[in-house]
Order: sequence, then structure tokens, then C-alpha cells
Amino acid sequence: MDVSGGSGHPRSGNDESAGPHAGSPAPDPVHPEPTAADTPGEQPAEQPPGTEEDPAGQSPTVGETTGGRTDAPGAEPPEEPPAGDAAPARNETGKDTPPEPTPQPPAPQDAGTDRPTGAGVPPAGQAPGHHARTEAHTGGGPGRPPQRRPEPGGGLLMGRPFGVPVYVAPSWFLVAALITWVFGGQLDRVLPELGAARYLVSLFFAVAFYASVLVHELAHTVAALRFKLPVRRIQLQFFGGVSEIEKEAETPGREFVLAFVGPLLSLVLAGVFYLALLTVEPGTVPGVLLAGLMVSNLIVAVFNLLPGLPLDGGRMLRAVVWKVTGKPMTGTVAAAWVGRALAVSVLIGLPLLTQSGALGSGAVDNVGMDTLMDALLAAILAAIIWTGAGNSLRMARLREHLPELRARALTRRAVPVPADTPLSEALRRANASGARALVVVDTEGRPVSLVREAAIVGVPEHRRPWVPVSGLAQDLTDGMRVSAELSGEELLDALRASPATEYLVVEDTGEIYGVLSAADVERAFVKAMARPS
Repeated sequence: MDVSGGSGHPRSGNDESAGPHAGSPAPDPVHPEPTAADTPGEQPAEQPPGTEEDPAGQSPTVGETTGGRTDAPGAEPPEEPPAGDAAPARNETGKDTPPEPTPQPPAPQDAGTDRPTGAGVPPAGQAPGHHARTEAHTGGGPGRPPQRRPEPGGGLLMGRPFGVPVYVAPSWFLVAALITWVFGGQLDRVLPELGAARYLVSLFFAVAFYASVLVHELAHTVAALRFKLPVRRIQLQFFGGVSEIEKEAETPGREFVLAFVGPLLSLVLAGVFYLALLTVEPGTVPGVLLAGLMVSNLIVAVFNLLPGLPLDGGRMLRAVVWKVTGKPMTGTVAAAWVGRALAVSVLIGLPLLTQSGALGSGAVDNVGMDTLMDALLAAILAAIIWTGAGNSLRMARLREHLPELRARALTRRAVPVPADTPLSEALRRANASGARALVVVDTEGRPVSLVREAAIVGVPEHRRPWVPVSGLAQDLTDGMRVSAELSGEELLDALRASPATEYLVVEDTGEIYGVLSAADVERAFVKAMARPS
């Protein structure tokens, strides 16, 4: 099951909340800072030989100094075009080419959503079907904001129940082969008369077992959709299933339900297989298959109910602590550390339990192989649980800092200018009013495009009086207009939906508030993540 870590309400790193302003630059989780040299589709205006480059290697904002010169044309008189030459043609470089989307960081997903759910391959002597399931939400790594990835993939598409794509990863075929081999060996002891046909029965068991895992995952998916949480995909892989739910539950009660429905369905399946087992003869192929599926689903349910992240039981513990304390982050920390303790317990305890016979024992001549497989399985499960618990903490911290990203606080004050305004004059107006961005407006004052910062940097100072701002602007699209009220995850979603380097920020009334630079958002995000929780 997949539910995300908590979201806190820390103080914003930028306390400005008044009208449009020239807020200090901040980091953009959606796009790297554009420069004249590296912004795809936004090459700077052609520079004549001998043009100075920005010694700092970064794009200055409107009105800031570049290479020891100020952008304000009033600093020195504009140069006239050389005698006999016409004024330079308008620079249309990159005007109609929207910036190429830059690599996006993980759409926040549930903090710490990687959850093992059992064991993948039953060691000899153990109940068949003992497996591990990992429910991972796509999340950003440390210091990276979440991102909404493109159309999901991840293997062979099996269908779209409830509109959610279900994939079988290539690793599934490996675990299916291992289950077929191990379970086939057990069948040889129970039903030796099957001969080579036992492997066909074992393969059927492997498929039926993963069908049970799929039902477990669909339980999480249906609950998520019921709570209007988007589900990206379900993937069956080596250690079970992955349900990728893209947002966290809004309340601890919903968190608890989302976590509990998976193990509950596994318990129901175990009961169904038990009732079916009562109707068949023991020691037959149907009897062995039903017994194996019953035990496997029971183990899946019990393992997932262990109270530590990233297991479903850990999410349930997080929900309880969240409810008691009122702080989702506190619940995540508690459940994550219990998860780490659980990982150590599995690493040490699972081999001891199987070796002592508490979980069943195989033939005496297979003790050495059993011990090796048990130790390997324990190490893999412990690593998954430990890693998942750490990821839960990192994702919770990410969500805790997201509210600090506020469009109103990060927006640069902008100056509206007509399309035929020379760049030098537009910069003079911006410097005079303390603005750091230029918006091209039509004759009725409506915004039509944004002057690209990277393009300004590429225009030599002596050419600026002859270059109209329209030649350096990018036409506005609906996605490039964002509300000044957006913040946190909503702001990141809006920027990811329409990748660009600058966005027009407007009030609810439609009035221009300013221009938001994707680079500013990046810097603000990195700054927020650098602070301890």
C-alpha cells in the first residue's frame, strides 16, 4: 500500500508576501537556471566578435550588472550603427521555440512508500509462496523535488483494471523460475509420481501466487482511487508488487485504511483458499496447490502487518502516531525507526527461526542449502526494509519543506512594455522601477509574451538600442500563466505541466503580479532542503 509521509508547515524561507517584488534568487526544482549558452531552444542573440561574456558564468537578472557593465542603458550613451550600415535586424533567435523541457525531479509521492511485503522465493523447507512486496511511490531523491514522470512503463503491460496500468517487470520471470524450481523440489517429496510434470504444477503455483499479490495491490489501488488519490501504475516484480500512489493521504484515518486494506485482502484470500482446501482430497495436486496458496497469502498478510516502515503495518503505525500527536512527520520518524529495528531483527532472526525449525524444516540432507537460502533471503529483506525506512524519512522531509515554495514570495517584479520598445529603453524602465523582469503587452495592455532573461544576456550592450524586446520574447501559453496564490506541491505541478524558464504570475482578478523564474524556484527549494527539519 502506498501512502505518503507527512507535510509540515515550516516557516517560508522568503517572508515577502506583499505585492510584486524582486525577491532574491532561489533554486528551481523544475528547471535548471537558464543561461545564454545552455538554455535549449533559447539561444541568445547573435554576438559579434569581441563581445564580452558574463565572467560569473550565470545569467544576470534584468537590471543587474553584467561583466562590470550595468544593463541600464543610461549608464553610457547608446552607440549609433556604423555609417552606411542599416540598423541591425531584429533578433528572432529562439523566439518561437519554447524551452526544451528539462529533466524533472520525483512528483511527490508518498513519503517512504517502498514497502516489502513478504519474501520472494520460498527457501527449501519453508512454506511455499513466502514473498516480499515492495510498494514504491515515485519520489525524489534527497535534495530533489518530486516529479511527475511521463507515461509509466516498466515491463509487459497486462491490462488496466480500474484504469490503472499493470506491468510485469522482467525480474518477475526470474522469481517465477526460482519459485518453480523450489516448489517443484517440494512437490517431488510430496507427490513423487508427478515426475517432470511437477514443474508445470509449480509454474502454475507461481502464476497463481502473483495473482494473489496483484489482488493485494488492487486493494490499495481501489482505496486510493476512492480517496481521489492518483495511482500511476501497478508493477509485479521480483519481490512482489508495487502500487505507485502519487499523493499522500490527507488524514491519518485515510492513511490507516490505505495501509490496512492490502493485508486484509491477503487474509481474505488465505481464508478462501482454506475453505477450498476442505473440499478436495489431501495429498493431491489441487490440495497441495491450495495449501501453498493459503500459507503464502497468510505469510504475506502477517509480514505486511509488522509495525515498521515501509511495510503496511508501518504505515498504520505512522497513522496512529500522526493521529495522537497531530504531526505526520512525528509519525513518519517513529515508524521509520521501528522499521530499521525490524530490518535488523529480520537479518538476525529469520535464519535462526528457520534453522530451529520454527518455520518448518526441510530434509536433513538439505540443511546446508536451506541455511544459505534463508540467510540470503533475510539479507535481501533486511536491506529492502532498511532502505525503505530511510526513503520514508527523506520523502517526509521533502513534503515538510514544500509549503515554503510560494509563488507570491518568489515572483520578480515586472515592467510592462510594448512590443516595439528597444531593449535598452525597456531595461532603463526596469532599473528605474526596481523591477527584474519584462512583460511584453499589446496596445490594450494585455500581456502577450515574456522577455527571456537568457536572450537579454546574449545581446551586446551596443546593440540593445536597436533590438526590440519582441525579438527576445517567448509567447505566453495558458500553462505559462500561474496564480500568485500557488504554493508547495501545487506550484511544482503547475510548473511541470508547462516547462518553461519564466512564468507570468497573475492575481485572481487577472492583474499582472510579476514574473516567476524557474531558476528562482530551484534555488528556494535547495535552500529549504538544506535546513534541518
